[in-house]
Amino acid sequence: MKITSTLSHRFAALLCVIFLSLATATATAQDKKILVVGDSLSAAYGMAVEDGWVAGLQHRLDGTRYQYNVINASVSGDTTANGLTKLPALLKEYQPEIVLIELGGNDGLRGLSLKKMKQNLIEMSQMAADSDATVIILGMKIPSNYGAAYTRLFSKTFVTAAEESNAQLIPFFLEGLEKSMEWFQSDGIHPNEKAQVIMLDNVWQPLVSVIDSLEN
Repeated sequence: MKITSTLSHRFAALLCVIFLSLATATATAQDKKILVVGDSLSAAYGMAVEDGWVAGLQHRLDGTRYQYNVINASVSGDTTANGLTKLPALLKEYQPEIVLIELGGNDGLRGLSLKKMKQNLIEMSQMAADSDATVIILGMKIPSNYGAAYTRLFSKTFVTAAEESNAQLIPFFLEGLEKSMEWFQSDGIHPNEKAQVIMLDNVWQPLVSVIDSLEN
């Protein structure tokens, strides 16, 4: 009886060690985070949050070996200046491995300084990099009615900001949607629900490449 009892205790202790090891491994995996700092395009404007591309990103990641929690800190109407103000607290709170910066669209629509917009993007990227996060900037374009020169310089701003801060770049976050208004809500600015999968697809492969580079 004594031997049996001892073996039982040892077996229970072994199971406990295995359980704790698995729990620690799972917690470590789940602790990895992707922080999305964006505007209405990432805040699921005009639809339920769960129908937005960011929620779709979490759902897609959950179906893969990539165990990341997606934190959506996007707020409709935010500019790069808003993002720069909020980022320090977000980095401190979540300590993400990856930061997606989807800001600048409102800077362009409001005709704000592109020089300042570039500086804000650079400072955000460098701040995130200093916290050991890999940064992906999601580039944007604005309608041609803002003038050829401003439109061209606006798109180029994302390129130069990424180059100068050594961040990854997705040149045009809404690639493919510009071909038809069927992808947009009635305001002609915000993508609708069925457009979200295209937006997610535009982000997916560059993001997976970054994740793979971090894990290999």
